[in-house]
Amino acid sequence: MSEDRMIKVEEVASVEAPPKARVADVETAPEKLERKRDYLEGFLAAKPAAVDPHNVGGDLYEAVVNALKDIYDPEIPVNIYDLGLIYNVEIDEGHAVVTMTLTTPHCPVAESMPAEVELRVGAVPGVGDAEVNLVWDPPWSPDNMSDEARLELGML
Repeated sequence: MSEDRMIKVEEVASVEAPPKARVADVETAPEKLERKRDYLEGFLAAKPAAVDPHNVGGDLYEAVVNALKDIYDPEIPVNIYDLGLIYNVEIDEGHAVVTMTLTTPHCPVAESMPAEVELRVGAVPGVGDAEVNLVWDPPWSPDNMSDEARLELGML
């Protein structure tokens, strides 16, 4: 066996103890607590940023979405939001703009549904006026539906 692969054993009678830590100045209890508080500050989770009530997650936005979830397609027992007919909701200083579609351009409620959406969204406290943009591109497909809607319709 070569020397670089040999294990060498050395017996030691004693080991010198490492020096003990010493506190140079005596700290009072409040100073110790203050230091701990500062020490922990960087490790605590940052406070969440304030949520704009007009954007996703905000109270006004959620109220508008809930109003949309109260509107049901007359032919399908699912609300229009979970059905995937709502493409976008924007709220700016009390003005709500809803971009939506219908299942087909020949939908029997093509004339009444946008008006109902406008009325319901406009009735949400905090919304001054509502506007509905009815679009056909991209066309609606069953892929737009939420899992809840698919479950309701027996598609899951």
